[in-house]
Amino acid sequence: MTRVLPFSDEAIGEAARLIAAGQPVAMPTETVYGLAADATDGEAVARIYAAKGRPSFNPLIVHVPDVAAAAEFASLSSEAEQLAARHWPGPLTMVLPLRPTGGLSSLVTAGLPTVAVRIPSHPAMQALLRATGKPLAAPSANASGSISPTRAAHVLKSLGGRIPLIVDAGPCARGIESTIVAVDGDRLRLLRPGPIDLGLELEAVGSIEAPGQLASHYAPSKPVRLNAERPGDDEYLIGFGDVGGDFNLSADADVVEAASRLFDALHEADSAAQPLIAVAPIPEEGLGAAINDRLRKAAAPR
Repeated sequence: MTRVLPFSDEAIGEAARLIAAGQPVAMPTETVYGLAADATDGEAVARIYAAKGRPSFNPLIVHVPDVAAAAEFASLSSEAEQLAARHWPGPLTMVLPLRPTGGLSSLVTAGLPTVAVRIPSHPAMQALLRATGKPLAAPSANASGSISPTRAAHVLKSLGGRIPLIVDAGPCARGIESTIVAVDGDRLRLLRPGPIDLGLELEAVGSIEAPGQLASHYAPSKPVRLNAERPGDDEYLIGFGDVGGDFNLSADADVVEAASRLFDALHEADSAAQPLIAVAPIPEEGLGAAINDRLRKAAAPR
């Protein structure tokens, strides 16, 4: 059952309690309603994907209350600091170099060395960020591939029964997803157009860096073999369930735990001594479909 509570101190307190318990909650922002979870908790982030039925693990936007919080896990150049001064809080997302010691789940960044970060201006999301004291991953609060939600009723229609709580603060003021720009030192690249016009031309999609792009992204440098019951010669085995391996995604065959550990496993395998990577079979049901989608892309010929 999904509860809908009007925005209030009590609603924020309940949302913060659920976030602390590893659950995602739907929250209004000035752009669209987002499905928020603790960005430092891999299993909580995996539950976002499970609720949305997202077909692939794309990088998610991390929401923080202020620039100091962003700087804990992202490196801001002088150009990024200038953009922040002009447009934060607000509907601008910056893709910035990731600080590896920042504590974010690798599922949030999809294993990439960059992170998409935004400071929202909506009072409800700001209240939740301050109540939890955590950076919050929050893609749009709708089933993957459906229309983005700008009202609580849209969220309930799309995700009712899949999430525990929707905080209702009425319609979103902007009603369109944030502008996304990659900041490479003093160079800016527009990755997704949105409410803020920076006078940039949209960059052609190469490898995926942010939400709203379609191309494949992180893949290991080594050949990957799927559905392996045991390792071959010179293979690093990523296990699942009864297939132990060098790195077991989940000894209990829990796809939520497996999703939270997927990119860590791929990075470990890529840096291991073995020149080849093998991956145990993952069931295709539920979140397993997203795991397999990511693995098929990792194993595709290059």
